[in-house]
Amino acid sequence: MTNPATQRLSAGLYLVATPIGNARDITLRALDILAAADVLAAEDTRSLRRLAQLHGIDLSGRALLAYHEHNGAKMRPRLLAEIAAGRSVAYMSEAGTPTISDPGFDLARAARAEGLAVTTAPGASAVVAALTIAGLPTDRFFFAGFLPNAAKARRRALEEVAAIPGTLVFYESPRRLGAMLADAAAVLGGAREAAVCREITKKFEELRGGTLDELAAHYADAPAKGEIVVLVGRGTPKEAGEAEIEDMLRDALATMSVRDAADSVSGALGVKRRQVYQAAMRLSAEGDAPDPEQDA
Repeated sequence: MTNPATQRLSAGLYLVATPIGNARDITLRALDILAAADVLAAEDTRSLRRLAQLHGIDLSGRALLAYHEHNGAKMRPRLLAEIAAGRSVAYMSEAGTPTISDPGFDLARAARAEGLAVTTAPGASAVVAALTIAGLPTDRFFFAGFLPNAAKARRRALEEVAAIPGTLVFYESPRRLGAMLADAAAVLGGAREAAVCREITKKFEELRGGTLDELAAHYADAPAKGEIVVLVGRGTPKEAGEAEIEDMLRDALATMSVRDAADSVSGALGVKRRQVYQAAMRLSAEGDAPDPEQDA
């Protein structure tokens, strides 16, 4: 049987997901790529060396380059040149999946812009890991990354995502957690369900759930440590008024049947279909909007 590590990789950029805590949370394919790539790039080369040592990957004889937000503009052309010359470049972020709140985004985007091959070895992600354990809805979610440091800018950013109909996911630093939760409670509503996930997959992993008011009060007096993901459950949608329903129905009825318009509007506004269907029938009968079925 051929050892995958001895097989030559085709030229391209390989985005390799690495553990977010527990060093064993890495895929076999990721290890194969790290063992076979011509050039290794990492946000933190120390993390790459430790991971390679733990899994028995020989790094000797290959270029090992640091690529991070402070040297990206200078290092990016060199990595792209390596790929253009026919070599394989494996990039790993300090932890988790590259390009997610990570300088690898600019590298991947530049590679694609130059027509170079870009592929992924998927794996650990703090965003997905937190969603799986938090107990909040996962059918829809929005990842907002790190919020701004300044309080005014942070509240403005929270206002921008307040109406998103899904679970909100943020990365946060321990020293800002209390202030972030207080601002989230003020902007998003203190009764909104939330969770703080800390040190996921590590020895001191912790999950604390509650309302934003409860979590803000707790972390105001109990500073956290480690890597943190904050999740906020979807808010209660504003109840649509009769005028809003009718306005949307008029637009929908211009191109849809009564039945389809009712389905579309009730789904968009979260209103019971029967109520919307009755309004659609009335508008159609009054001639406020054409019924495509009658025009056919």
